Amino acid sequence: MIVATTPKITFEDFLNYNDGTDALYELENGELIPVSSESNINQLIAVFLLIYFAQLGISATRLRMKAEIAVHSRQVNVRVPDLMVYSEELAIAMQGATRSLILLDMPPPLLVVEVVSPNQASRDYRYKRTEYAARGIAEYWIVDAIAQKVTVLEWVEGFYEEKVYEGDQAIISPIFPELQLTAAQVLQNC
Repeated sequence: MIVATTPKITFEDFLNYNDGTDALYELENGELIPVSSESNINQLIAVFLLIYFAQLGISATRLRMKAEIAVHSRQVNVRVPDLMVYSEELAIAMQGATRSLILLDMPPPLLVVEVVSPNQASRDYRYKRTEYAARGIAEYWIVDAIAQKVTVLEWVEGFYEEKVYEGDQAIISPIFPELQLTAAQVLQNC
């Protein structure tokens, strides 16, 4: 019996990959993973948060949806979070970039938000959690419309400390102390 395997690609191959479409891919352990189109609920949540952070006074140069970020795992992976808030240093580093890809030698974003898609929970809760912690991302939110909760992970000494918010609980953000948002407000369109 012959088992066909998909050849692994390197990070450099990924940087040069072009299939002639506008499709987005994550790179996971040498494999291209197509980023599926988002459900309406996931898009509504991401857009709501984008608008909310803009209303907090965060400039458009620091807000990104569907930008790529290189992370460490067994090898270099690339993730495509639903939303990111850049630091000032990262926004400066990205000026003039021809691709919206945060490389490993660049500062990490302040915040990464992943909206959990059906059948993807283990990737968001487990794998990405480890990768984003290794990348030194100060705060990682997992917005789970299925479980009706928002998990805020704060990076402390190389690991994430977790707090879960449900219903009318006010979300506490260490990097955005002015935040006045509840889990219910984030999940209102679900």
